[in-house]
Amino acid sequence: MTNAVVSRPTDLEQEVARRRTFAIISHPDAGKTTLTEKLLLYGGAIELAGSVRARKNQRQTTSDWMEMEQQRGISVTATALQFDWKGARLNLLDTPGHEDFSEDTYRTLMAVDSAVMVIDAARGIEAQTRKLFDVCRQRNIPILVFVNKLDHPSREPLSLLDEIESVLDIGAVPLNWPIGNGPTFQGIYDLQRGRVMQFSRTAHGQKRAPVQISTLDGPELTGLIGEDAAEQLREDVELLEIAGEDFEFERFLRGDLAPVFFGSALTNFGVEVFLDALVDLAPPPQPRASDQGIVEPTREDFTGFVFKIQANMDPRHRDCMAFLRVCSGRFEKGVLVHHPRSGKDIRLSRPHRLFAQERETVESAYPGDVVGLVNPGVFAIGDTVHTGDLVEYRAIPRFQPERFARLVSNDVSRTKQLSKGLAQLDEEGAIQVFHSIDGGARAVVLGAVGDLQFDVIIARLENEYGVTTRIERLPYRLAQLGGRDVRQPRR
Repeated sequence: MTNAVVSRPTDLEQEVARRRTFAIISHPDAGKTTLTEKLLLYGGAIELAGSVRARKNQRQTTSDWMEMEQQRGISVTATALQFDWKGARLNLLDTPGHEDFSEDTYRTLMAVDSAVMVIDAARGIEAQTRKLFDVCRQRNIPILVFVNKLDHPSREPLSLLDEIESVLDIGAVPLNWPIGNGPTFQGIYDLQRGRVMQFSRTAHGQKRAPVQISTLDGPELTGLIGEDAAEQLREDVELLEIAGEDFEFERFLRGDLAPVFFGSALTNFGVEVFLDALVDLAPPPQPRASDQGIVEPTREDFTGFVFKIQANMDPRHRDCMAFLRVCSGRFEKGVLVHHPRSGKDIRLSRPHRLFAQERETVESAYPGDVVGLVNPGVFAIGDTVHTGDLVEYRAIPRFQPERFARLVSNDVSRTKQLSKGLAQLDEEGAIQVFHSIDGGARAVVLGAVGDLQFDVIIARLENEYGVTTRIERLPYRLAQLGGRDVRQPRR
């Protein structure tokens, strides 16, 4: 009798299996950036968690690195962050929550394998939540739901679950359950492991929340969470056992069912449990559709595509960075790749690992990882690069602008700087730049998805290029100005 030969996974297969690449999405003010910061805290990527609206003695959040983000307490650009947790390598892509930056969010969702949807426990499903969910559904992206802000007065958990199912038309299965509400919120019950987890607050939520663990039937439970809370928890769990739906992993992977977690990112209650579940449930890098068919992540040839371009991330470098999602094979520093759009071969000799605006040279990367490539005007959003046989991933569509404004410079002596700034911002997809003949003069017209994009452009032109400008909003939605078509310049 011969022994069966069991093949051992290759290094590439092992690296693919331990990657998790996901985006965090939400309606504005649901706590998306705060949850991002706390995942970094528990993952050991930072020592103290920052605040979205930091006081003088507090640090700012890692993901909101732009000056405007820190001043307004909102995210206006997607950010790549990488950290390890229990043997897994997580690539977290934080996205803008405001609908005016939905194009940047859409591009980021093209580069992930799963998504975390953050919902405000008091407000439930909001308009932007619904829009982002629809994008995930179109791409069959599995979604994990984190119901946030349980430390504030909140709606009943069963009501929130019903709303998720009815509004989003998706199954919602709780994998933990809150203990208390608002000022009485003190922990969660882990429905999978049968653990009662009672947390304690820390100063400004900057450090991990201490936790005490009990069982539902343990004699110490009443002393731990109080008699009323213990009785209510037992009733809730009994109801869930009778009427609750079982979690089915295959339905989750298809995007038909979402595991739901309750907690408070601000106080760190339930964050570590959620992080554990994210590693267990989120899928590793998935196959990608291309013009040559499906490309498996374990394919030996390296392939990847550019999903984002960002200029001036670091004042010390003043360059432009292309964000590349690795899709297959092993990326190595100095690799010679083919660039189908230009038809040229390019050597990728200056790759970086990105952590918000910070960077460090990277020697290698695997499917799911995001690599920063210094971009001297070579790459555009949606570009494929590859070794081996010719392959090209699907293009990333650009949104049609819905708002238009004439851009006026306050300093005609800085025309060169203005032109450079507009060219880079247009390349990023932060704005769309058009030109029109207005009274015999060539006028610059900006097209945007939302009005807040204009404010960002004005601020960035001044902060990054030293050009002060103003805008004159135009009262139309179609691309016309003075009876003339507004035409986008050739690239």
